[in-house]
Amino acid sequence: MSIFFHEQLYRTNAVMTKLKNYPVTICGAGALGANIAENLARSGFDKLTVIDRDRIEERNLSTQPYYRSDVGAFKAKILANNLYRAIGTKVDAKTKELTPANTTQLLKDSQLIVDVFDNSVARQAVKDYAEQLSIPCLHAGLSADYAEVIWNDVYRVPSEVNDDVCDYPLARNLVMLTVAVACEAIVSFITTAEQRNFSITQKDLTVQSLFL
Repeated sequence: MSIFFHEQLYRTNAVMTKLKNYPVTICGAGALGANIAENLARSGFDKLTVIDRDRIEERNLSTQPYYRSDVGAFKAKILANNLYRAIGTKVDAKTKELTPANTTQLLKDSQLIVDVFDNSVARQAVKDYAEQLSIPCLHAGLSADYAEVIWNDVYRVPSEVNDDVCDYPLARNLVMLTVAVACEAIVSFITTAEQRNFSITQKDLTVQSLFL
């Protein structure tokens, strides 16, 4: 029986084959990025790249799929190791800082990019690269009770005022809800070519389509 038995029954064999062979690059391995990577891998994606320079901290453990024994290690490396041990998926982990100078090097093999970085400089570099090469790119971000999942054509990079703030309020449920929406938006795009944008709010448990 396949690891992806239930997913295959839901998606069909043809869709699962398409997902397995579709290269996706995830920029960021924090609350959104690490969980998106894990969710995609456990949904049958087999060509995943994760880019993140950060190391795991204790405060990451409630919203990110890491363990206490991982504290101090590179997020991307641990994520790749965990997914290989769990389901045999080989994730290409790149522990480098993405900058405007190295986007070509780090993103050159991407067929679809997922941007979940926590700083505006890196987000802008990803947006510009994807736009220049006409690569589909999905941006996801959250703050307190609100989150957005938006494709590159209508995405606007947020102000750098809140970059790298470590003490912002964040609930795990909003993270996981946003991850589910982002992953379904990715699958929907791969299977139908439709780019759907969404907003998510936690207190009223609402997921709404955004028409921008």
